[in-house]
Amino acid sequence: MTPHRVTTALLRKWPLPSSDATDGKEERGRVLIVGGSTTVPGAALLAATASLRVGAGKLHVATSRPAALALAIAIPEAKVSGLPADTRGEIATLGREVSAAAQSADAVLVGPGMEATPGARRVATAILRRAKAVVLDAGALGGATAASRAGALVLTPHLGEMAGLLGVDDSEVAADPVAVALAFAKRFDATVVLKGPDTVIANGAGEAWLHTGGSVGLGTSGSGDVLAGLICGLMAQGVPPDQAAVWGVTLHGRAGELLSRDIGKTGFLAREIAARIPAIKDALSGAGGDT
Repeated sequence: MTPHRVTTALLRKWPLPSSDATDGKEERGRVLIVGGSTTVPGAALLAATASLRVGAGKLHVATSRPAALALAIAIPEAKVSGLPADTRGEIATLGREVSAAAQSADAVLVGPGMEATPGARRVATAILRRAKAVVLDAGALGGATAASRAGALVLTPHLGEMAGLLGVDDSEVAADPVAVALAFAKRFDATVVLKGPDTVIANGAGEAWLHTGGSVGLGTSGSGDVLAGLICGLMAQGVPPDQAAVWGVTLHGRAGELLSRDIGKTGFLAREIAARIPAIKDALSGAGGDT
């Protein structure tokens, strides 16, 4: 099928829910982010910051115990829990407190900064059994094969990760990313965000969208963590998975365009993306015209 092209006109017809003036942090949704490791603690920080910048109300981050204190200092807006770690500093198990938090959260992101270890798969599977809405990223993508899950699922692989999930060469995915994303989305009844030079969003009902904007500078370390956090933050506010994915990809892309204009086509940092999101979101929600 020919995917819908993501434009301002499409977004205007598919608006995000507006926040009431009386809405507090509880009404804007609870996010739980499970990610990071001793060697890559910043990935959870990037995703967490993005979830707040896109409007989520409350934030809980669960990370590898050796990294928890530093992360708590770096993001004082969040509750931070330390999880048992393996010998490499990777999250090994979920623990009772975070298991309970997964059930009460409005959306959970699992995987940023995590390697694809057996522990990551166990954690992802446990979250899927409990949570209302889940985004799987990076090292947790293998959890998509879990036998059961409680709620909605979004997967955010890049071309290489999708090839790994399918057991094929990268070139096979790149040859027809729309067909690959649609088939994978249908297989797992999930929304797939297949990241590349152009990004394909597909859902289990057979719909697809193509986002062609953005900036070459978004191909930088940590950028995908920001995108995953944006999508999770939107889902926590009650935005359906495919809409959250389309809007998240667009906000991420527009932020990259602005940073390219202000700093340079390359060289801006992933940590600089999230600060641009609130103004872009407001502008897109009320902007006219098409792109």
